[in-house]
Amino acid sequence: MADLKPGFNPLFLREEELRQGMELLFYAYRDFAEEADAILAKYQLGRAHHRTLYFVGRHPAITVSELLSILRITKQSLSRVLGDLVKEDFITQRPGLRDRRRRHLELTPKGVEIERMLSQKQRACIARAYRSAGAEAVEGFRKVLLGIVNDRDRRQIEGPLAPRP
Repeated sequence: MADLKPGFNPLFLREEELRQGMELLFYAYRDFAEEADAILAKYQLGRAHHRTLYFVGRHPAITVSELLSILRITKQSLSRVLGDLVKEDFITQRPGLRDRRRRHLELTPKGVEIERMLSQKQRACIARAYRSAGAEAVEGFRKVLLGIVNDRDRRQIEGPLAPRP
């Protein structure tokens, strides 16, 4: 806690405030995912499918191993999810140019469309909250979220898997 300013009031670190923060995260995630869940249900897809679509769209040509590292699910689970998404023509897989064992993933036009539908309401939700909170609060929120993410993933977020132009 060396970076705390003189006169710092640690009241927000009390048990009740920490529990309130946890509770707010649960409620926020529930509401953040609600409309996307309804769209996913129409396609008989789940949240693992949504996360896969999101990260493949965010990182075109991502490899299966890179995606596994982000999602932290088993190869078996990802294989099932990718199988569903490839079968429904949301994602394509192609072998690497240098190493044909590495599979690179990209959204198809149909995949781009469903990812856009899934993310549209979520982006609007985030934008509304950001506008309401203001720039200083947004930066604080970003710092809090990055503080929750483990060190390895925090480096990855801003490292080689940062969104490509």
